[in-house]
Amino acid sequence: MRITAGTLRGRTLRTVEGPGYRPATGKVREALFSMLGARGVSWPAVRVLDLFAGSGSLGFEALSRGAAEAWFVDNYRAAAQMIRTNARALGVEDRCRVLEQDLFRLLARPPRDGAGFEVVFIDPPYGKNLFARAVRAALEGGWVAPGGVVNAEVEAGLDLDPASLHEDLEPITDRSYGQTRIVLWKARER
Repeated sequence: MRITAGTLRGRTLRTVEGPGYRPATGKVREALFSMLGARGVSWPAVRVLDLFAGSGSLGFEALSRGAAEAWFVDNYRAAAQMIRTNARALGVEDRCRVLEQDLFRLLARPPRDGAGFEVVFIDPPYGKNLFARAVRAALEGGWVAPGGVVNAEVEAGLDLDPASLHEDLEPITDRSYGQTRIVLWKARER
């Protein structure tokens, strides 16, 4: 898999294999980042949280485009190790934090620095019904900055009403690309 744009464009990411792991295709990542850019995301001013990170392709794509920092969360040891390997190979380990732990335990307490993230990627394993729970935990734990963008990359057939997911989220867009559905929300300013 290759990074599609930015300073790391064309660089290869190693991926992890296992049940539920399916790295975002280049086409889907390009579409997602185009949507984010069209909605005003200015990468140099952004910290990124990549939940259910897998190979970290979304966080690394954001770093390539200039994101200041990316935190990657995955409780699967092989995935966390692969993210660290990719960060070293790309020379961005100083802008990465890899958390190999249970996502819901992590989100139950606020971030150590007290600041939320301007872009949050949530790409749970298909068929596990984890997305809505993860969004609520991220919002209620203070992991999403006011005005931040939350992205869902879920299976196209998932029964998900973007307008009723959480009272602190305003739906922005909802698009499908084959088996993948991308939904974006903006967190309300408080």
